[in-house]
Order: sequence, then C-alpha cells, then structure tokens
Amino acid sequence: MDRRKFMGSAMATAGMLTGFEAVSGAEKAPTQFADKLSLKILGTNWGFAGTTDAFCAAVKNEGYDGIEMWWPGTKEKQKELFTALKKHNLDVGLLCGSGEKDYAAHLDAFKKQIDAASTQFEQKPLYINCHSGKDFFTYDQNKAFIDHTSAATAKTGIPIYHETHRGRMLFAAHIARNFIEKNPDLRLTLDISHWCNVHESLLADQQETIQLALARVGHIHSRIGHEEGPQVNDPRAPEWDAAVKAHLAWWDKVVEYKVKSGETLTVLTEFGPPNYLPTVPFTHQPLADQWAINVHMMHLLRKRYLK
Repeated sequence: MDRRKFMGSAMATAGMLTGFEAVSGAEKAPTQFADKLSLKILGTNWGFAGTTDAFCAAVKNEGYDGIEMWWPGTKEKQKELFTALKKHNLDVGLLCGSGEKDYAAHLDAFKKQIDAASTQFEQKPLYINCHSGKDFFTYDQNKAFIDHTSAATAKTGIPIYHETHRGRMLFAAHIARNFIEKNPDLRLTLDISHWCNVHESLLADQQETIQLALARVGHIHSRIGHEEGPQVNDPRAPEWDAAVKAHLAWWDKVVEYKVKSGETLTVLTEFGPPNYLPTVPFTHQPLADQWAINVHMMHLLRKRYLK
C-alpha cells in the first residue's frame, strides 16, 4: 500500500474510533449515581516510568480522584507516597499480595503486608485490594487469606477485597463461586477480563455464577478482556464492540447494587503496558497508547454512571 492510500485508510480508521468513542461515552447506564462522591475513579502507576510525585501530578491533571498502587515495601517509599498524595490531594487504594510458592511462606508474607498497609499508613486507604493465594493451593489454604482479611477489616474498618485474577485463588468463575457460597464476608475486586480469558468466552454460559459474583463486588478494575486475552488492544476500536458492551453490562449491575446500598464504588482504569498491551513484532512498539486508553475509560465511566 502506498503512503497516500495508507494515510487515507488510517484517517478513516481514526474516524471510526472517534465515532465509537462518542457513542460509548454518551450512553447512560440504567442506574446512575447522583454525585461524583459516590463514584471514585483511580489511576494506575502500572507502566508509568516517572517518580511517584510525577505520577500523582499526571493523575491529578487528568481529573482522576486518586490512585491505586502496591503497598510500598520501605519507610522511605511509604513517606514518598504519602507526601505526593497530600501534595496533590488524592485518594489512594492499596494493593497487597505475595509471590512465594511455598504456602506457609506465602501466607506469612501476605499477612505482614495486610497488617502493615491497614495500620501503618499515614493516610487511610479507600480500600485494600488483594492478589490472594494461588490457583494451585487447596480451598482450605486459600480460605486462610479470606479469614485474615475479614479480621483485619473488622479491626480497622478498611474494606479489603480479593481480586478475580489469573494465577490467584479466584482465577476462574466456577472456582470463585465455591468461595462466594462458603464465605459470606468475602468481597471482590472484579477484574472480569481474566475470567473471559480463562473461560475463552464472554461468560454467557455462566450467568448465574456471574450474578452471584457481581453482588459481592466492592471495587472494579475496568479493563476490557476478550475470549483469547485479558486486554483488548484498544477498547475504542469497533471490532471490540461486543466485549465492551459485555463488560459495561456487568459493571452496570455493580453500580445498581451500589446505588441501592448507598455505598461508594471505586474503579481503577487498569489497561496495562506491554506485554498486556499488544506490540508490533520485532519492535516491541505498543499498538496503542496505554495512558490515553485509561483516560478514555475514566471519561466513559463518568459519563455513563454520573447523573
């Protein structure tokens, strides 16, 4: 294809993206929050190359309400984070988890992170989101993570959620259902993109299980997944219309529950960098702009869920 034809094709594609973005962003959900305080949208530092202060400044400039990031492992990094949050007047959600393959070591490291994040931070987090357990631990082993966080929430008042994440205890819908039915205190961070990938579907054949999960959601990671991966290359592209609509329908139901209960819903825009974001072969150049996609998601969700 010569340059003139290529540019014409690119401009046509850009027009389709702009039109689809406008339609998606303008759609209103069946149920909406009355004010911004009932919906807090946070930015991720995943893929951000600058300092914590620069990240917080960028998030504030885009209009986010706060940030989500991993609990810092040192006092120095904790102070750096608190200073940036205070300077830029941002809320924070914290991530905690462990990576050890040995169960006892894994659980011990997890407990220490949860205890530190819930009691030692100068600014009370909106919530703590957990990468909990492992997909190869037994049910009883993974249940210990839920029991510890339930006790921590009772003690501190900080909501603690367990993420529906590949490789972790809630890696698949049918596995999560067992935990949901047996643990009434379990609350979820819904990153349903992982389940789409695990089950190679948009989950139409597991509707009862999905509805049980949606009723337990406290926090959302708003990444769009599809049947063959946890992240579409760009949610503004028209070929992902079915996946976008499926995720919006799931999130709409969570909003409905939160409006009825009067609780605030927190949402992280969590489209990731390469290799979550597909790249051009041999160059590792991303096919889309991660930051711009996340900002797009923030605006789409605000337009959809706020009156």
